[in-house]
Amino acid sequence: MRRRTVTAGSLEDILQATAPATAPEQPTPTPAPAAPAPRQDHGLRTDFEFELPRGYVDEDGTLHRHGAMRLATARDELRPQIDLRVKENPAYLSVVLLSQVITRLGTLTDVHAGIVERMYATDVAFLQDFYRRVNSEGHTRAAVTCPHCEGGFEVDLSGGRLGES
Repeated sequence: MRRRTVTAGSLEDILQATAPATAPEQPTPTPAPAAPAPRQDHGLRTDFEFELPRGYVDEDGTLHRHGAMRLATARDELRPQIDLRVKENPAYLSVVLLSQVITRLGTLTDVHAGIVERMYATDVAFLQDFYRRVNSEGHTRAAVTCPHCEGGFEVDLSGGRLGES
């Protein structure tokens, strides 16, 4: 590597002495903007839609029932372990965990622990089961039994009413 010795002169002298040499007769080409790499579809489903049994009512009285949950990462599972609220009350773990993986609830896009705290217990139980199915079993189907005829069938928990797709 070659060293240059520069004396303390004006700023222009220093910049000129340290500037890289360029050929004056060749214009410098402007680089073409890099096109974003196309996203590959690996067939992995990472977002799951759901519909809460009761729904969350916000401060304005708006009912939010439809939402989306993403697959959990290892970080999502580890982060609640260092949360002080979880250390004080281990039952709070599911509140923190759900608040990290719910990406949308109705028109709300910032779902935090305070929102999950104010949900009805039936909705939290539904979300806990939904989380387990999505992250452990990889699907949102549940085996159910008809209370009238006692026939067994599967229901997709990801939303919609029976018969809707």
